[in-house]
Amino acid sequence: MKKSSKIIVGAAVVVAGLAITYRAVNQAPDASLPANEQMTQMLNDGGCVFCHTESPSLPFYSSFPVAKSLIAKHVEEGYKSFDIAPMMEAIAQGKAVNEVDLAKVEKCILDGTMPLHSYAMVHWGSSLTSAKTDRALGWIKLHREQFYPNLLAAEEFRNEPIRPIPDAVPVDENKVQLGKELYHDTRLSGDGTVSCASCHAIETAGVDNHQYSDGINGLLGGINAPTSYNAVFNFVQFWDGRAATLADQAAGPPLNPVEMGSASFDEIAQRIAQDSEFTQRFCAVYPEGLNEKTITDAIAEYEKTLITPNSPFDRYLKGDQQALTAEQIEGYALFKDYKCATCHAGVNMGGLSYELMGQRANYFQDRELNAKSGLTDSDNGRWAQTGVERDRYRFKTPTLRNVALTWPYYHDGSVATLEEAIRMMAEYQVGRQMPEAEVQKVKSFLDAQTGQYQGQTLTNANPR
Repeated sequence: MKKSSKIIVGAAVVVAGLAITYRAVNQAPDASLPANEQMTQMLNDGGCVFCHTESPSLPFYSSFPVAKSLIAKHVEEGYKSFDIAPMMEAIAQGKAVNEVDLAKVEKCILDGTMPLHSYAMVHWGSSLTSAKTDRALGWIKLHREQFYPNLLAAEEFRNEPIRPIPDAVPVDENKVQLGKELYHDTRLSGDGTVSCASCHAIETAGVDNHQYSDGINGLLGGINAPTSYNAVFNFVQFWDGRAATLADQAAGPPLNPVEMGSASFDEIAQRIAQDSEFTQRFCAVYPEGLNEKTITDAIAEYEKTLITPNSPFDRYLKGDQQALTAEQIEGYALFKDYKCATCHAGVNMGGLSYELMGQRANYFQDRELNAKSGLTDSDNGRWAQTGVERDRYRFKTPTLRNVALTWPYYHDGSVATLEEAIRMMAEYQVGRQMPEAEVQKVKSFLDAQTGQYQGQTLTNANPR
């Protein structure tokens, strides 16, 4: 046999041996294992915990000269983009995985972007085979069915990352009426000029459309006021998540020296108590009387009613194929393609996680270079509450419900138009330049998020 023929035969034997070895080490988990154990094994085999946890247990070669810098960069970028530890813990405990985490993992699987090729080349057992892909996507679907049943949606949309807003949530109507009056009551402020509705007006989509809101004595707040509509579906309140509930949130502004400027809730209660008729009605519902707990509870109960179901998109998800235009349907596909639906998931299309502002480019550096403004305390985001460096510049994702009515955009209120906000999100969060035609399609899709309040399509009385 000629030397060249021997080389070819030898190479073929090596390739065949590698292929056999690859198939041997890259098997899907045992199908007899519980689904959660299978998913955990695939996440571990895929090396997800190497790059997406705070303190990973790295392989022995991570200290080798050539590999060290590459692995360090992968770990830094991976953990910055996604912390998988809460998901792994939830699976181990048989609890609900955050909808955003589900959507992020699902998108990576669908795109085939994880594990990284450089990792899979060394760790053959980490690659996503068709069997593993089917198992993982099947687990995500079953997990959604178990913990986030999407019964309002048509069958074909049951497994979408976004769910329709329900028509109502359970409330105590007696408390709602009291809370509605308090929401609009300027006696919550120190000088009797500012109410909750001053910054979160019902007739202007739950916002004031100002970059920063006007507080007591003409003072300006330091962060853009988010909408009060659909806030009940947020996992926490405020951009930095410092309030766990609607009631906790309602307790903040009245005592904030810039916003409403009252000294204490005792002072607020004394002012309101001078209204004997209201106090009588209030005490009939809250026998313990006027205090911080009861006042904020009533406001929170009212805010639970500020929901906007039956947007065109919701009707589309429910099975009305004519509810969206062809352009809006294309916009939804682009919305998912650009990974928008990973962070803006769930009923509220947001409000379920803290995300880094500037995942793929330095938003704050560019903002300063563009002479808009330097850094402020409000730019620190979640870090202000935790002191954890990873949380710096992370914010609770805003809802995209009624987003066409809630300008200006971002936590700093620095972006005037929805089109510009879309372009910038693609650049800073995804690292892609979105063509103008696609921007318009995504905007058209977001226009379809305007829902109905008390049976009427939500509007904004402020001139654009």
